[in-house]
Amino acid sequence: MANYDGINQVAIIGAGTMGEAFIAALIRSGMKPSAIAVVVRREERGLELSQRYGVLVKSLADAVSASDVLILGIKPQGLTDLMSEIAPHLSANTLVLSLLAGKTIAGISAGLGGHRSIARVMPNTPTLVGKGMAGYSLSDGVTQSQKEFIVQLLAATGKSIEIPEELQNALTGTSGSGPAYFFRFVEAMVDGAVELGLSREDATTLTIQTIVGAATLLEESGETPTRLREKVTSLKGATAEALEVFNEAGISEIVAKAMAASARRSEELAQ
Repeated sequence: MANYDGINQVAIIGAGTMGEAFIAALIRSGMKPSAIAVVVRREERGLELSQRYGVLVKSLADAVSASDVLILGIKPQGLTDLMSEIAPHLSANTLVLSLLAGKTIAGISAGLGGHRSIARVMPNTPTLVGKGMAGYSLSDGVTQSQKEFIVQLLAATGKSIEIPEELQNALTGTSGSGPAYFFRFVEAMVDGAVELGLSREDATTLTIQTIVGAATLLEESGETPTRLREKVTSLKGATAEALEVFNEAGISEIVAKAMAASARRSEELAQ
């Protein structure tokens, strides 16, 4: 359980899927629900979160003015207008933690009147089940205790690493968008199994458990993915035949191109 020294109130603006994941992570790590305020557009959404987690629903002005940490979980396109509403109520000591793809620390600081304590975090959707991967970058105004808060909070969402901000777009293309690459591959495997004659239900069960098992083996065995692939690939065997098809199609180039496209779009969102 985390010890959030000096952090008494947290506000979350934008309680969609990722915002809710961070509510759950805060509570899971030891923060009392009564210390968490959410700002939502729809009254029914606020009621839902209040009943589910026991958090408070507040107006933007009240939530921001009382918070030691302000988590921004809205869509990136809505940030510009929102910052002008936040700035008049924001304390100079409040940590602003942004979950928004592409939005730079400098841009957020400028929109908040030169605010100095800002963290840029790129989580991914497995955060919803405590298995997320996040990268974070810090402004020079973030204090040591605020950094400790970030590290402890992200530990409750999964794993995290600190990276230079200039690598945030690369991180988006890797782990931020990465779950979607994985899900798309699962879709393709299920479709392939159906083409081979399996029912869609059986194909889905076989594919999901195969990939879950492979991921667990990769995490727990201590082996590299290359070594694990080699262990299951007999010379001129069935697996080797399948992998040759991937290689002939240029799987490494396709994946790299897709990741670069995601990173490029993340950079465009900063504009």
